[in-house]
Amino acid sequence: MAVQEEVKEALAAEEEHEHAPHKKLVIIAWSGDLDKVWPQMILATTGAAMGMETTVFFTFWGLFSLVKDDTRITGDNWMQKMVAMMDRPGMEHLKLGKMNFAGAGPAMMKHLAKGHDVASPGELLEMAVDLGVKLVPCQMTMDLLGLKREDMIDGLGDPVGATTMLLEAQNAITLFI
Repeated sequence: MAVQEEVKEALAAEEEHEHAPHKKLVIIAWSGDLDKVWPQMILATTGAAMGMETTVFFTFWGLFSLVKDDTRITGDNWMQKMVAMMDRPGMEHLKLGKMNFAGAGPAMMKHLAKGHDVASPGELLEMAVDLGVKLVPCQMTMDLLGLKREDMIDGLGDPVGATTMLLEAQNAITLFI
């Protein structure tokens, strides 16, 4: 009974306070799967269009979506090069996390999106740059995977580490996709 009363009091107190809209959005893009990159880009462009200061921090597999589409092999040593061979980097080469079907899954999703006038992740990325979204690569992941600035698309911010990103995320809506 006491818990129910506390919940009612908390809800009443919440209703009395005016809701202050968030002014900042940070997305930590850790996945390079098509079905994760799409919402990363949709939410980033939507946040920016709503006037929010928007930053997307690309780390681990999420960083591969920022590699130029015509770059096939990245890395300095055989292990880094093998990673790029097994999971080709670039926005146009994204796979689905589920139902990839040897590439048929992404082709079907792209076809469905086109039929419903949904912008592709590449188009959304261009839109994000145009809207002023900060696209920030993770320096540690770049080092780990042997990625260099010349491997990456134009329009990116300087690579940073986790500490800088966590400082950026303070007082922001933070999404981990």
